[in-house]
Amino acid sequence: MELHPDILIKLLISAMLGSIIGLERELKRKPLGLKTCLVISIMSCLLTIVSISSAYNFPSSDFLNITMDPLRLPAQIVSGIGFVGAGVILRRGNDTIAGLTTAAMIWGASGIGIIVGAGFYLEALAGVGLLIISVELIPYLISKLGPKRLKERDIILKMIVNGIENINTVIDQINAQEITVKNIKIKGLSNDEHFVQMKLLVFNKRRTTEIYYDIEQIDNVRGIEIESI
Repeated sequence: MELHPDILIKLLISAMLGSIIGLERELKRKPLGLKTCLVISIMSCLLTIVSISSAYNFPSSDFLNITMDPLRLPAQIVSGIGFVGAGVILRRGNDTIAGLTTAAMIWGASGIGIIVGAGFYLEALAGVGLLIISVELIPYLISKLGPKRLKERDIILKMIVNGIENINTVIDQINAQEITVKNIKIKGLSNDEHFVQMKLLVFNKRRTTEIYYDIEQIDNVRGIEIESI
């Protein structure tokens, strides 16, 4: 029993590339951190090495002929890592889904480990490079050069409006501030007050505090709460 240098090299490369993915998520304070990414990429690499080596090095004899699929374990890794990814996908109270990118990065870290374990070093390096470009550079370029729709973001607005006859007036004044109302939910309260919740579409460059101040100036509106999605 001995540990071959090429196995150590594969594990080190896998750890290095996995740490790049982990650091990117760590800097954004996402659930997937450096340690999680290292464990996923290293173990995926190791299991791939074991799977391939077992398929070609398993002892056989004249009485017993054993054949194995060299990629049997990696195939199970791809399926099983989905359970880890599902753990970081969250459904917020405002019916929005968060964590999909982090779940995809978990799957990507696993894939990088499998690729390195199979011996495709340049492909793994290119894959990590494209992953980082995809989640960092491309969104930035789209926000600068992309169409108007891709330069906007959603926010949730909750407020209390005095008088049902004033709701349409309030919505018109919000639209006049270059804010698009996507959907609206209204609930009647006591004393002719109405709870109104809206999903708004605003430009990325516009600060949430600025939106709060502008809407707070509208007549017959109080109890404002704004949440960026």
